[in-house]
Amino acid sequence: MNKLALRKTMVKRSLLTVSAIVTLCISGQAQRIGSSAEYVTALTANWKGERFADGRPKVPDIVLERLQNCTLEQIWGYLGNKGYRNQVEKNWVILKPGETMTGRVVTAQFMPTRPDLDSLVRAQGKAEGRSQKGGINIWPIDILTKGDIYVADGYGKIKDGTLIGSSLGNAIYGKTGKGVIFYGSIRDMQELKDTQGFNAWVKGHDPSYIKDMTPTSINAPIRIGEVTVLPGDVVFANEYGVVFIPAHLVEGLVSASEMTALRDEFERYLLQQSKYPSGEIHGDWSEKIKGEFRTWVGKYPKKLAVTQKDIEAYLAKEGHK
Repeated sequence: MNKLALRKTMVKRSLLTVSAIVTLCISGQAQRIGSSAEYVTALTANWKGERFADGRPKVPDIVLERLQNCTLEQIWGYLGNKGYRNQVEKNWVILKPGETMTGRVVTAQFMPTRPDLDSLVRAQGKAEGRSQKGGINIWPIDILTKGDIYVADGYGKIKDGTLIGSSLGNAIYGKTGKGVIFYGSIRDMQELKDTQGFNAWVKGHDPSYIKDMTPTSINAPIRIGEVTVLPGDVVFANEYGVVFIPAHLVEGLVSASEMTALRDEFERYLLQQSKYPSGEIHGDWSEKIKGEFRTWVGKYPKKLAVTQKDIEAYLAKEGHK
């Protein structure tokens, strides 16, 4: 077989593989409110670790804890270098500014109610065994587990767009130990503010109750402002913005951010000592500076998440020789 024929065969096989995956996703997702585990697994195929029963990546709790020490800029820079340039959404109303929240994403899509679609959603929800008591806006809350963050697209609706109030907020915190991120609104701000441990990033708040909104999907891709969010993403939220991180990139991001933070602290130490010109400190390190860095790390007063192996690998990289 000549090269041209071989290339055509390979392209044909690739197209057939992609077609099979798309068919699997569509057939597994057709007419569902909650995504199947197979569909979520296909969406997050780059994750190679443990998964929840619903297919979402099970990013370890210790990684989520370490992520809290990162900055928005560190995360933005790392993701941008990986080709993920649309992961940050800003301009939020924050229930408790000054706090940082990290967790695993559960998504929900709400749309303006249309009677024929709403009837279909309710019938499908019943077929999927979802609660028939209370409003159907509780369906995404019912599936939350510890460490989850409920992320919903409420299409920016404020009045009559309050996805939760104090009762549901407390239910969410009881299930997750976390809070919510809504491209929409909430009510009962004062009561929710008094709920210790709960936080919310929303686009507004209003005293009205939710009205004429239908949850059309749970754990499917949604849009939050300028960001496409997948179920199983990891979220980092603070007073400067919200970042949605693909699960397979989180651990590498955390390690890189910890190393960058350590280097920045060491460089500030050197600048205060006035031993070297700033160009030598901020540029490629000499062997002498690298030796001082090793000594400084060895005397570091706090327990470090990065290992000696991580440090040596960092120093050996191109640009730090």
